[in-house]
Amino acid sequence: RNAEITLPRQVAMYLCREITDLSLPKIGKLFGNRHYSTVVHAVEKIEEQLRYDENLYENIETIKVKLNSKKK
Repeated sequence: RNAEITLPRQVAMYLCREITDLSLPKIGKLFGNRHYSTVVHAVEKIEEQLRYDENLYENIETIKVKLNSKKK
């Protein structure tokens, strides 16, 4: 699998889980009918990476700020 696509998709799944009230199966469906366990794996992987990857943390925080500003 292509890492150029995998990491952004995992971040997007993570953000969907963090920001919305969507269930795991619904998030999986939005990402091309992925199984909910794929969403669980993505969320856990990003949470783990956030512990040691400061750049990823800052990028995700920037995305959250931008998404929250669009809600208003």
